[in-house]
Amino acid sequence: MASSPCGNSNFDSGLEIKTRSVEQTLIPLVSQITTLINHKDRPKKSERTLAAIHRVGQAVSVAVGRFVTVGEAIASENQELKDEMGQACFEARRAGDAIAQLTDVGSAMQPQTDGRVTVFSDRTGMVKAARLLLSSVTKVLVLADRIVIKQIITSRNKVLVTLDKLERVSTFQEFVQIFSQFGNEMVEFAHLTGDRQNDLKDEKKKARMAAARAVLEKCTMMLLTASKTCLRHPDCESARINKDAVFHRMRCALEQVIEIVTEARSCGENKVFPTSIYNTIKDFKQQSVLAKEGTEELEVAILKTCQSISDLRRELHKVAVGRASDLLKAHAEHLPLRALKAAGAEGNLEAVAEYSRTLTEQKEQLVETCRLLCHVSGTEPLEITCIHAEETFHVIGPQIISAAQTLALHPSSKIAKENLEVFCEAWDSQLCDMALLLKEINDVFEGRRGDKRPYLSLPRPGKHSANLKTAKAVKLDAEEQTSMAKLGLELRLLSSDVDSEVEKWEEQEHDIVRQSQSLASMAYNMYLFTRGEGLLKTTLDLFHQAEVLSEEGLQLCSSLRKFSSQLVDEEKSVVITEMEKLVALCQQLQMGAKTPVQGKTATFQKVDSNIQTTRNIMTVVFSLLPVCNKLIKKYKSERTSLSSLQDWGDRQDASTPVKEEGALSSKNTNGFGVKSLEQHMAGLNLLESK
Repeated sequence: MASSPCGNSNFDSGLEIKTRSVEQTLIPLVSQITTLINHKDRPKKSERTLAAIHRVGQAVSVAVGRFVTVGEAIASENQELKDEMGQACFEARRAGDAIAQLTDVGSAMQPQTDGRVTVFSDRTGMVKAARLLLSSVTKVLVLADRIVIKQIITSRNKVLVTLDKLERVSTFQEFVQIFSQFGNEMVEFAHLTGDRQNDLKDEKKKARMAAARAVLEKCTMMLLTASKTCLRHPDCESARINKDAVFHRMRCALEQVIEIVTEARSCGENKVFPTSIYNTIKDFKQQSVLAKEGTEELEVAILKTCQSISDLRRELHKVAVGRASDLLKAHAEHLPLRALKAAGAEGNLEAVAEYSRTLTEQKEQLVETCRLLCHVSGTEPLEITCIHAEETFHVIGPQIISAAQTLALHPSSKIAKENLEVFCEAWDSQLCDMALLLKEINDVFEGRRGDKRPYLSLPRPGKHSANLKTAKAVKLDAEEQTSMAKLGLELRLLSSDVDSEVEKWEEQEHDIVRQSQSLASMAYNMYLFTRGEGLLKTTLDLFHQAEVLSEEGLQLCSSLRKFSSQLVDEEKSVVITEMEKLVALCQQLQMGAKTPVQGKTATFQKVDSNIQTTRNIMTVVFSLLPVCNKLIKKYKSERTSLSSLQDWGDRQDASTPVKEEGALSSKNTNGFGVKSLEQHMAGLNLLESK
């Protein structure tokens, strides 16, 4: 890698780190080692400093020992990496032992009286051991990451084999049997690629991965109904065209995922995308900046040009967003789709042809609007998402038409009707995605990046164990994920809305702000679950997260109650009313999450209920935030005008910093602890292939 995770070139490992999980595992290690190396050389060392140094060294050594044990287990299960991994583990253990020896400064009562070599007397040795440790640990992590890539490739290969079988089936019985296997393989692939997408550091690759996975998610249901329709009506040309288009699109999406994870040369990243005004303006401004020579008049002219370009971009943004908003409103009632369904059910081929022309016109409008949004996207990942939206409308439009033609030819066919319904739902889903894309483009334009970190504080087994023994941890299948898509999108929009309101607060450390942010993060994690992504893998994970969310919601209610005690009359009544709604919803979610269920249908209904209640909670939080913010500003203004000189003096005294002795703090000794390594390994799914 070009530099270490902490930006310290002294610890260059020579390996490029491309995932956040590897980087985040290394950062605390670099921090601890840097602390050891950069300790202050005082003539006298306090007992506290000596004890802290000893604790850090021992913690690093023990953590490395357990880390190496995991690495060696991985090597034994993957013979192709055995030699490389074994050497890296050997070096890591040797470096960890060296650091333990150098930080063994003995009893605090007898510091450095026995002539031993320690971190104080051999700083060069510590630097050498630190370099070796960081390099070897990084190599272990990167090698382990190769196993994750191998898992994704293996999973893709299984999907492709089954996909080929599905395309060749000739009977319903054979199709049902193979599709069941295909569904399980797709769920596995979705989880593996979802983890990888979240882990990628490159935002462009992450956006391309999201686009490919969205295609696979939507096409899985289309493949089911399109194949069934073809089997029922084998001589129908429009049914065959419909089916072939789905299979082709799925194969392209599978290939794109593999190109991203393996960084193949044919990767679409090297594809020449259409030139956007956003990128052109960015490049132009950068070349102004880089100009080394020029007269004052030329510089003024360039500055004026830059200002004009910025004004142009602002106006273009207004036009593009306005057009997209109007188009989404116009298509909200889905009139051509309804007409196509009715005409197909009546067997009216002429009407199908007429409404197909209308849908084609709408499709072209949406495609052009996506191209326009691409010009004002504001970031390269959003630019990629705009291109994906354009391609999706371009493909689904003709698929809807071919499905409608098939129904018109076989108006009594339930399967043909179901098939048309699925493609119409995919169109509706893409319109929802476009609305979300429009909001994200606006957020970027207004300086509010919508990038969210997944909520990492997952409940530990045992803490919320009310239904651990009776409940079975299962994953949503592709059909269930599809049915949850709309509800999940609502949750994501609400999560983003809450974040936007929180950003308007001046007091970012306020309890209401912190707790609302936590709720938004957990709600976002639940949204990711509906897409087969993120840290929540099974329904049991989701129910645990719902319990934690309900607890955090009740904590927010407590903060709101405390806040309301400072209010009077009508203001207090407004906050209390909304707070009571929130209390009831949180209690409802808590009870719903703990209620044991059995059977697939009951489990899915529980998932649906939990997410709906979470959506209602976020709706109340979103309505409360601006009210509370306004009241806080009002009361703060009143307090400011009444503050006294004595209050100011008290605050000054209270803010005087108290300097603590010692360069090391025991609070930091767990930065590279065993737990972080084990969590990292679990997050990478390294041993999940057993």
